Amino acid sequence: MIPLHDDNPTLSVPAVTVALVVLNVAGWLLLQGAGVEPALSRSVCQLGLIPGELLGLARDGVRVPLGPEVACILEHSSANWLSPVLSMFLHGGWFHLIGNMWFLWVFGNNVEDSMGRRRFAAFYLLSGLAAAAAQTLANPASAIPMVGASGAIGGVMGAYASLYPRARVQMLFILGFYVTRVPVPAYLVLGYWFLLQLLGGIPSLQAEGGGVAFWAHVGGFASGFVLSFVFRDAQRVAAHRALHGGRAW
Repeated sequence: MIPLHDDNPTLSVPAVTVALVVLNVAGWLLLQGAGVEPALSRSVCQLGLIPGELLGLARDGVRVPLGPEVACILEHSSANWLSPVLSMFLHGGWFHLIGNMWFLWVFGNNVEDSMGRRRFAAFYLLSGLAAAAAQTLANPASAIPMVGASGAIGGVMGAYASLYPRARVQMLFILGFYVTRVPVPAYLVLGYWFLLQLLGGIPSLQAEGGGVAFWAHVGGFASGFVLSFVFRDAQRVAAHRALHGGRAW
């Protein structure tokens, strides 16, 4: 199932959400060469978050293969301390970028609407840092680079679950040749997504491997849910509910 949009109009233009999409696309094009080598691998190695390198727990000089002819060489002396932030604006491929930006657009505009632009910008960065910390704690000696906005977007989804649990999300349902659109309450969509990340992350505690940073998603979602109570603007939330006839979410 793929979220198409929510039935949850906004009060104002989601300028920060748009800006975040632009920054992620700019990072992909300007820093990562739109996925063309060697720019892609160089950006992942130099700007991606590598827990073992950052914390000095992985052996210096370790070679981490990224492809048949490409690898990162760990050097603690050159660890990038900005990588927890920079890695949030990098991606591993076109589908990775497009998928993340789509989820950010579907859920980010309403979260921004209930926080205000400055609060939402701070919330997004803190959620991303919490996601990076969760993935690092899950495997602090990991030598595998982590890139992607999905941890911060997980925070946005956690906040949405807190703010608008009963909002309807129009989901595209595909089963073979059968395609339809189904309205589903946000708490079911987001709860199901969170459960999948939790179940996917458990096996990764036993063995290190590349692929999906499940614990970043879990940490981002959990932190976003909690932080939403701190960053929400009560007046904006009330105005948003008035837009829907005073209906409580």
